[in-house]
Amino acid sequence: MDHHQVHQYFMSKPEATVSQPFGEGVDVYKVKNKMFATLALGKKMGDVESQLWRINLKCDPDEAHALRDIFSSVLPGYHMNKRLWNTVLLDGSIPSTEVARMIDNSYLLVVKKMPKKAQASLLLHL
Repeated sequence: MDHHQVHQYFMSKPEATVSQPFGEGVDVYKVKNKMFATLALGKKMGDVESQLWRINLKCDPDEAHALRDIFSSVLPGYHMNKRLWNTVLLDGSIPSTEVARMIDNSYLLVVKKMPKKAQASLLLHL
């Protein structure tokens, strides 16, 4: 998935919104005012010219570590709680279906922390 496809996938989630509360260049995706993802273009690091788009996704702590072991482009969450968030570099090394699965899990983790009434209205659309 590239950053355009990821944005479209985020916005296809029920009641998803996007804003830039951290400033220009960092899109924050929320459901009912709760963040489930970010999308940003990475900074140039040292002599590395290629800038990669990256997403931050909420994750179960055990799965977060497993994904980091499996995929070299999955890192501890950049500027996030590293136990609960992963940063995924959109370098094409992870199959699109796996990126979509990680996005789905992030969204569902946030929804499942909401009151039952809010959960029910969102889960109806999935």
